[in-house]
Amino acid sequence: MLKISMQARTRPDSSLEWQIDFAKRLGLDMIDFHLGNFPRDPEGMMQIKHRVLRAGLPIGYLGSGGGYTGTDAEIAARIESDKQDVDAAVFLGAPLIRLMSGRPKLDDPDPETTSARSAAAFRQTADYAAARGIFVGLQNHPPPAAPRGEDILRMLEAVDRPNVTHIMDTGQWWGSIGADPRGQFDPDVDIYEYMAQTAPHASSVRAKIYRIDSGKEEWLDHERIARILYDVGYNGALCICFEGQGNKSSYEDCMRMAVAHLRQVAAEVYGV
Repeated sequence: MLKISMQARTRPDSSLEWQIDFAKRLGLDMIDFHLGNFPRDPEGMMQIKHRVLRAGLPIGYLGSGGGYTGTDAEIAARIESDKQDVDAAVFLGAPLIRLMSGRPKLDDPDPETTSARSAAAFRQTADYAAARGIFVGLQNHPPPAAPRGEDILRMLEAVDRPNVTHIMDTGQWWGSIGADPRGQFDPDVDIYEYMAQTAPHASSVRAKIYRIDSGKEEWLDHERIARILYDVGYNGALCICFEGQGNKSSYEDCMRMAVAHLRQVAAEVYGV
């Protein structure tokens, strides 16, 4: 049965504590955290852990680093930062951290080296995580550029670690309306084929919500996505990642509609 989750992060108008309480009011099954402004001190993390425990919300994943690009020194610094996120996952009881995995840019003079450097960095973080019982999920997302399904499969093969899995982002594929340039689909790209390619490796799914005023996501076909997931036996969570694009409804109302929409999709496709 598909679970419904949400990505919680500090927003200009709401704290993490408010987001956790809101997730409870929405009747969600789980919660995921973006680590941008997340407290890292033991006292602050314990307060968050206590709040999600009282809310009855298991933590699915922690949204960690932005991928491995740049100079050797920049990559090394990112690895050390991501190791701290692994430690935070251990403290909070989250089984998984998210790292971003894109494809080289079209004008990259040496794309194979770019990919190899990223894979080597993923292995370092994955080995550190494995020793602490934590999984690493590669999210299809820049940097350097939004990937295709084959790029994720190639990176999973190159990293080759048993604790490395895939976090499927429904809106961050090459040519997707949610990627760059936002609001434009490449008519020659089938992002649903990309999802079908990588879905067998997915341990979590980021269900992007862009336009939901009608009560149904307008930029993405979540029913089609759910059928792709059903066909591969996916039994995890759909994490609502709200990236509102021109909605007239409030954030709270958009989230309520998103939950109702995804619950309905899950019931129709999974029959529960």
